[in-house]
Amino acid sequence: MAETLHPAAVDHLPVFITAPGDTDILFNVMVVFVLLLIFLIGILYLRLHALPEHMAHGASKVQLQLVAVLSLIALFTHNHLFWIAALLLALIEFPDFSSPITSMADSLRKIADRDDRPLETAPMEPQEKPTKPHPAQPESQWTPFEPEPSANDTLSERRG
Repeated sequence: MAETLHPAAVDHLPVFITAPGDTDILFNVMVVFVLLLIFLIGILYLRLHALPEHMAHGASKVQLQLVAVLSLIALFTHNHLFWIAALLLALIEFPDFSSPITSMADSLRKIADRDDRPLETAPMEPQEKPTKPHPAQPESQWTPFEPEPSANDTLSERRG
């Protein structure tokens, strides 16, 4: 039998309409396009949720962990307030309080570990030892150490 067109059909059919039993190329192209689009939107979504972590990567460890936890909570709960909080924390640069305190502690440790050299005391007259110790006996008093000016010190010559 010869293929005859239905009387209501038009003479020329569009390209995307296939004959019965042929492969639908447009459908296959659209399936691949939709799957690729879903994959790319998923990547974009996950990259967007990881944005605060990437921004806080150079910050301190505590700040990075806080931002990462807030980002994960936002990802799993779909509560965008956590993501906004993570983004704001990533943008804020926390001041470094530990470095000056560590420096002070190191300096105090060096001061405590150095040799204990007694300061020079003022010459005192020998005191007689009492036969009975008095409970409120004053201890020997320290006087401030004043170094002798050197011969090549020009400031000492100006002072007189």
